[in-house]
Amino acid sequence: MTSSNPTRPPLVDSFGRTHTSLRLSVTDRCNIRCFYCMPAEGVRFLPRSEILSFEEITRLVRVVVPLGVTRIRLTGGEPLVRAELPKLMAMLREIDGLADLALTTNGMLLGEQAEPLKRAGLDRLNISLDTLDAAKFERMTRRQGLQQVLTGIDAAQQAGFESIRLNALAIRGETEDEVVPLVEFARSRGLVMRFIEFMPLDADGAWQHDRVLTGEAIRGMLERELGPLEPAERTDTSQPAMDYVFADGSGTVGFINPVSEPFCGACDRLRLTAEGQVRNCLFSTTESDARSLLRSGADDAAIEQLVRDCVAAKKPGHGIDDQTFLRPRRAMYQIGG
Repeated sequence: MTSSNPTRPPLVDSFGRTHTSLRLSVTDRCNIRCFYCMPAEGVRFLPRSEILSFEEITRLVRVVVPLGVTRIRLTGGEPLVRAELPKLMAMLREIDGLADLALTTNGMLLGEQAEPLKRAGLDRLNISLDTLDAAKFERMTRRQGLQQVLTGIDAAQQAGFESIRLNALAIRGETEDEVVPLVEFARSRGLVMRFIEFMPLDADGAWQHDRVLTGEAIRGMLERELGPLEPAERTDTSQPAMDYVFADGSGTVGFINPVSEPFCGACDRLRLTAEGQVRNCLFSTTESDARSLLRSGADDAAIEQLVRDCVAAKKPGHGIDDQTFLRPRRAMYQIGG
């Protein structure tokens, strides 16, 4: 690995939260159209010229790693539609101090890319899987492809990834019947299953609070059907998921409950959109333009100051349940999951 700049004061906001994790979107494009993320038709993607290059992404990461950012998660859109993604993985892996490199994917292209990604230095995978029913998959994603996702999961395990999590959106009136089959599928393969509460980030603006299937409700369903769950040892207090293990030792299931049990008080995350906007919260209504600095000859100190100012402006929480809550203008695929 090549050396990065000396360690500098950490990124601490006005509420004392230290930021060590960066969600980094590499594209707003996607090969499916999940209703909770993207509109069915008429999507206008960013032109290629507005998307950060691998070199620009790597430079920004080189600036923030000495500030204490040790974990990077690549997101989208669907990150695997970005050409030559393993090349970016290898570039990021050269940065001294970067401890963990992860990726969130819908799995559709993983069958052909799992091995190259592993060779390039990817540590961990989160794979979206909302259902094991092909018809429901097509209804939710507005595309066919469940078998491609399952093939991608197989390929990831065969490539030697030791940390693979399956993520399912929990939507009342839609996914209750999927809970037990998904957990049984994950347990049969030695994978962690996580359920994520439906958030107001859908492009159609159809989110309603009564469509949130809470983590507590899902836990109750699992205990009735599959047996008692016990809290897992919590090694990272900043992680959004609350993990549980089955009392009989047969698997792990996690719950990410941003609506019913906000975890903002322990948030350590920043976000970078595909076109280079730094965000201090998934639900932020403001952004800081790193791309203009990267493309105007600004030095590293200016980029660092932009990131620090963004962190300093972070609010105490996302405020979904507050009467003054304003939805972000962007949908999930435009921000980066």
